[in-house]
Amino acid sequence: MRRPSALAVLAGLLVVAVFSVSGAALAAAPAAGAELAGGPVVNVGHRGTAGLAPEHTIASYDLALENGADFIEQDLRMTSDGVLVVVHDEDLDRTTRGPAENCTGPVSEKTLEQVKTCDVGSFFNERYPDFARDGYEGLKIQTLEEVFRRYGTETNYYIETRSSEAPPGNPGIDDSSDMEEELLRLMDEYGLREPAAGSWRVLIQSFVPASLAEIHTKDPSLPLVQLYSDEETGETIRVDLEAAGEYAIGIGSSVDDVDRGLVESAHAQCLAVHPYTLAEKPDMQDLIDLGVDGMFTDFPNRLEEVLGEEEAVDGNRAAIGSAEASRVCLSGTGTEVPDTGGVPLLLPASLAALLLSLGLLAAGLRRA
Repeated sequence: MRRPSALAVLAGLLVVAVFSVSGAALAAAPAAGAELAGGPVVNVGHRGTAGLAPEHTIASYDLALENGADFIEQDLRMTSDGVLVVVHDEDLDRTTRGPAENCTGPVSEKTLEQVKTCDVGSFFNERYPDFARDGYEGLKIQTLEEVFRRYGTETNYYIETRSSEAPPGNPGIDDSSDMEEELLRLMDEYGLREPAAGSWRVLIQSFVPASLAEIHTKDPSLPLVQLYSDEETGETIRVDLEAAGEYAIGIGSSVDDVDRGLVESAHAQCLAVHPYTLAEKPDMQDLIDLGVDGMFTDFPNRLEEVLGEEEAVDGNRAAIGSAEASRVCLSGTGTEVPDTGGVPLLLPASLAALLLSLGLLAAGLRRA
């Protein structure tokens, strides 16, 4: 009996090729004349909804999602015992209240047990009495694992790696903290690596190129965003776009650095533009008119109102639409991104190729 080895090999190659598409797309260079277009404007809840609730708390994340955020942002710090916690500042002093030995000074010098004694809600009531709530008092610092456990795979995350040892002006991450490795481990444990790669359900950002390059080396399929500090200018950012495009799918700059020239230059590299941090509706509309692909805001409800019913989409479709727009740009087809109702285009393509492979294999077996 003849063995259908050639057909089996063909089938295997087809399947491998299909499931390699997402990683290859992110690593591809922009095609000549390509330009990023057609994706939605994504609504990123800055530290949740930091203008209406204590930043990086469950209360802030819940409210951001209720108010239309497509993504909720997590700023990561690592405790002295190696746990990733969601805290923006290097030091605990600004946002926490509690025992001084536990709740002041660098996060990196405290254990998880220590930071869990800190109150991260009372400061908000003190600073923003018009939005104060009794329920905010006593809120605790969240670990990244607690956030993943609560929101699962149905929520989109925009995660920033941060460290006290980053270069001045770039509050990112150093090579020795193990933060990237722990982040990827948690993404694997909670089933988020595949949704990140295929549908941009997790975006990872950093001010430090080395951090993103390290993640890209570990997994080139993950969508990364290069941040630029407010010490940069539109001109200096434009000079760096080609280099950023080697590993990133987008850039994040201060709103003050964004003009039409920067947006057009980024789009020519198939890079999305997600400025930070917006508060007022007229400024949001100005950025939309410039062609940005999303923005960070302390008030996701305001951006939702600016976008209106025609432009605002749910978080799942926003993430997938952005991913597909990038793939179309990198492929150089220039075609409009179709509305798939929230289903990634790679899924039907993968299934079609798999069925084709199985059909060819079955035909070979029948002839054998």
